[in-house]
Amino acid sequence: MTLVELIIGMTLASVLMTAVLSSFLFLGRSGFALSHYNEMELQARLGLERFAEDVRQASDLAWDSDTQVTLTVGPATVIYGYDAARKSVYRETGGVRHTMLEGIETFVFTGYAITGAPIVFTASNPASRLQAGHDTKQLQISMRAVRTRATIATTTNTVLSARFILRNKKVTA
Repeated sequence: MTLVELIIGMTLASVLMTAVLSSFLFLGRSGFALSHYNEMELQARLGLERFAEDVRQASDLAWDSDTQVTLTVGPATVIYGYDAARKSVYRETGGVRHTMLEGIETFVFTGYAITGAPIVFTASNPASRLQAGHDTKQLQISMRAVRTRATIATTTNTVLSARFILRNKKVTA
């Protein structure tokens, strides 16, 4: 074997190794991105199921802000809200706060009247919030979850829930 043959063989081997390594890295990064999507979907689904259960059982609703509502469920109050500093959605009952969703970049509740019209209120005005709570018959969540990792592209998941009806709340048009 001559030196030229050895150099050609080594060049071909390094090109082949580069292709194999690139494929391996691509598959690994894609796998991580896929796991992020899977985790975000699972977290959103479980959180929305719990939220839907409470909303459907609620007999009253109070708007604390556009990112926090208080539901009256039986004799208890259940608070759902968004903590922008921690980028998390929480459920609080009996003074105990549980984080339900993490990595939430944007979050907002939207209320709807019995007619289906969106509820508009001024969060800084207590009278406006009180009237909005009185008029709300349906509640919807929209949020955007984000996962970042140094070696892969940012993965995002935008969720728009169904409109959950407060079945036990008496509202007239």
